[in-house]
Amino acid sequence: HTDPPCPTPRGNTDLVTQVWFSGLFYALLFPPLTSVPHSQLDVKKLEYRRVMVRGRFDHSRELYIMPRSQVDPEKEAREAGRLTSSGDTGANVVTPFHCTDLGVRILVNRGFVPRRKINPETRSKGQITDEVELVGIVRLTETRKPFTPQNDIEKNVWHYRDLEAMAQIVDTEPILIDADFDSTVAGGPVGGQTRITLRNEHLQYILTWYGLCAATSYMWFRKFIRKIPA
Repeated sequence: HTDPPCPTPRGNTDLVTQVWFSGLFYALLFPPLTSVPHSQLDVKKLEYRRVMVRGRFDHSRELYIMPRSQVDPEKEAREAGRLTSSGDTGANVVTPFHCTDLGVRILVNRGFVPRRKINPETRSKGQITDEVELVGIVRLTETRKPFTPQNDIEKNVWHYRDLEAMAQIVDTEPILIDADFDSTVAGGPVGGQTRITLRNEHLQYILTWYGLCAATSYMWFRKFIRKIPA
């Protein structure tokens, strides 16, 4: 008795992973709205989940993550394949936000402003003082990548999200959400600056491994089964 050599276990593994990726993309596009959790452990479980908050901004203590380019999917699609981009660089404006219903202060990435608008005096119209309700995406702290400069706290220039340090500077909880595009107000930062890049090659792997399974099964059939006398 000879069993056919068939690489289905690897194919099955990639199939399970593909299902996981599909579920993750679905969660990114259509996640349920939840309130901001109080526990840091709960926050870590909510990365890329949309939450709704109500409260007021403290514009006197803005932080600037820079340099950044504006996330604009339509523009990026038009410029796909170009060696250079026509986009201006600027900063993401992170502002303390007092959640009136929860009684806590968090960080909100209001969105992108070009370099000429980093100074808040140049965009006073967008510095809303009324209580607002907005939806944002939970983001976790970042580890500094190789060749990324250190954050310059004295100059208020942040090259990556160090939520513990940022929260300590402006007296908030180390919780940050990226405000969505609908939060954008005239004269203010452009919301919706969450850039999500997930590499998924498991569909290709599934086709490869199951293709190999079919090929080896056919070869096994030709070599052994057809030689067995009736």
